[in-house]
Amino acid sequence: MVHDLEGMNVLVTGATGSIGTAIVKEVARCGGFPLMHYRHNRQAAGTLLEAVNGHGLLVQADLSAREGPKDLWEACIAKAKRIDAVVHNAGVRMEISLESDWDDWHAAWARELQINIQAVADLNRLAIPHFSEHGSGRIISMASRAGQRGYSAEALPYGVTKAALINLSKSVATSFGHLGIVSACIAPGWVRTEMAEAFIAKHGFQAAVADIPIGDIATPQEVAELVGFCLKPSQRSINGATFDMNGGSYIR
Repeated sequence: MVHDLEGMNVLVTGATGSIGTAIVKEVARCGGFPLMHYRHNRQAAGTLLEAVNGHGLLVQADLSAREGPKDLWEACIAKAKRIDAVVHNAGVRMEISLESDWDDWHAAWARELQINIQAVADLNRLAIPHFSEHGSGRIISMASRAGQRGYSAEALPYGVTKAALINLSKSVATSFGHLGIVSACIAPGWVRTEMAEAFIAKHGFQAAVADIPIGDIATPQEVAELVGFCLKPSQRSINGATFDMNGGSYIR
């Protein structure tokens, strides 16, 4: 057992997904206290709480709603009093083509913009004064290779929102680093999540790894371990960084 995150209350959004679950377990393993956000799957959230032996809190909120981020933050403060770090892991990816219905097109863009970037900005708006008051804080955002090298025409909103997320993370780093706030991004390529498994089931594993030099895709645990590293109080100079996890399929 390591204790790098001892005493830290860490809010993880989208905690019940594959990556979120791995992050929560890693935070707990490293001595941190996870605040586990979920939208509607109370059963999965309860199972996750059991997996960390009850060492954490469940917080429900709908980040697709305008007031969702504010509700989430206020609930966390009410329960935990202090938050030391936020891991922006919640995100959605929808397929919408240029030929789609006009209303469907706008609805897809609005939903992804709200969840993938607006909710993050709103939570940051609430977290930064809180962190400043306490002299330190961590903001780790889950971006994507899609936000760095461009993305497919069938899912344009996803790549655009992830690119915006990287820029937001850098802006927070440069603007608020002097307050003891460290902001960094993690940009995975394919990770063994439900989305990747669906792609593999449809197109085959080789299609997923065709442009990945190592010939494999990341596991949620790999991502979680990097998140744990970024959360360590000793790692201040990662401020402003974007960590690539794509097996060499995109190299800057």
